[in-house]
Amino acid sequence: MIGIVVFALLWLVGIGFFGWNVMKVRNNILLGREIDRSDRKSDRWKTMILVAFGQKKMFTRPIPALLHLCIYAAFVITQIELIEILADGLSGGHRLFHESLGGFYTFMISFIEILSVLAFIATVIFLSRRNLLKVPRLVKSEMNGWPKLDANLILFAEITLICFIFMMNGADEVLYNAGQSHAEGQGSFGFAISSWLGPVLFGDMGIESLHVIERIGWWGHLAIVLGFLNYLPYSKHFHIVLAFPNTFYSNLEKKGRFTNMESVTKEVKLMMDPNADPYAAPAEGEDAEPQRFGAKDVTDLTWKNLLDAYTCTECGRCTSSCPANQTGKLLSPRKIMMDTRDRLVEVGENKRKHGKEHEDGKSLFDYISEEEIWACTSCNACVQECPVNIDPLSIIVDLRRYLVMEESKVPAELAGMLTNIENNGAPWQFAAADRLNWKDEN
Repeated sequence: MIGIVVFALLWLVGIGFFGWNVMKVRNNILLGREIDRSDRKSDRWKTMILVAFGQKKMFTRPIPALLHLCIYAAFVITQIELIEILADGLSGGHRLFHESLGGFYTFMISFIEILSVLAFIATVIFLSRRNLLKVPRLVKSEMNGWPKLDANLILFAEITLICFIFMMNGADEVLYNAGQSHAEGQGSFGFAISSWLGPVLFGDMGIESLHVIERIGWWGHLAIVLGFLNYLPYSKHFHIVLAFPNTFYSNLEKKGRFTNMESVTKEVKLMMDPNADPYAAPAEGEDAEPQRFGAKDVTDLTWKNLLDAYTCTECGRCTSSCPANQTGKLLSPRKIMMDTRDRLVEVGENKRKHGKEHEDGKSLFDYISEEEIWACTSCNACVQECPVNIDPLSIIVDLRRYLVMEESKVPAELAGMLTNIENNGAPWQFAAADRLNWKDEN
């Protein structure tokens, strides 16, 4: 009975704390401006199924994609075994589904074990890629400190979880063979891996030691799962949850199409309409205060931009494909997303502690430099490469808009071009009437 109470309390506390953190993340995302992504529902479902569930874009790089698929499949399928752990914990029973499901039960646990072995191999390879091989995109400067530790912690947690699974199943296999398992019956469970691994590792141990090992595996499995669940909101691995809504709300327009600023569009229409009254009161639903041009801080970005920031997996595919980064420029699209998330967490915490109107005197430009955003070529390579359809370019463009339209800041190289466009209708420093003079040259 004590075990049941402890188990129930662990679940209540674990799920409750996770729910509290999820609400914090949700409130932070909703600090962003409104944007309508409710159109083309069938296309959105298709995108989510192919990109998030099917991991379609991962396979542009087949080797890491296959390794990730092993971990992904093991993570999803292993949750079936978690259902039995939940049932056993609340009832005080042991392998409640064994008798009723028979051969199908053996098949499912065997399938989980095979996936766990594949996940173990993939996890060791991922650890080696990060820490021994030092794949360039995984060791860039923005990955120093917490990001590197975060990635390694999760990989070690996955290995620990797999060890707990085989401790639980392996020791129980030996106990079942000896007729000493808590599960009814005797003989062999016949699980694909633990039916031979269990006797090899634990075959010479006493019954009491086996029961201890089995319980350590069982409770350890539970502790890792609940710990992992509550670690997610603080980690890049929250993409496990957010990849699905993020891909559903993807921008379905062509990648070369930029959004027009509503405030600018309104001003242009007023200028073009001779009957418009620029001093008229705002229509119902419109803001009386003019909207800021571009983005100075995270609250000027859309909620989708902020959802992107929380969904970033920090895989670095965007940065490794960025032509600016490849030529030694300061820009890293991954860093843009990481900085946006860090600033959003800071703003959210300040508003929870000091009230919704609190301003700390900082902005997103305290995290992202002007040099970074002007290095961007707007080529959309980062958007194309992202395995969960994150759009760093939209954030960069809004930061540029703020600098140009609010601060009148523009690099000298661009200032000349913009002046020429204003005066000559083209980027070149000669009048429109002289544009075809080249044809008369020998």
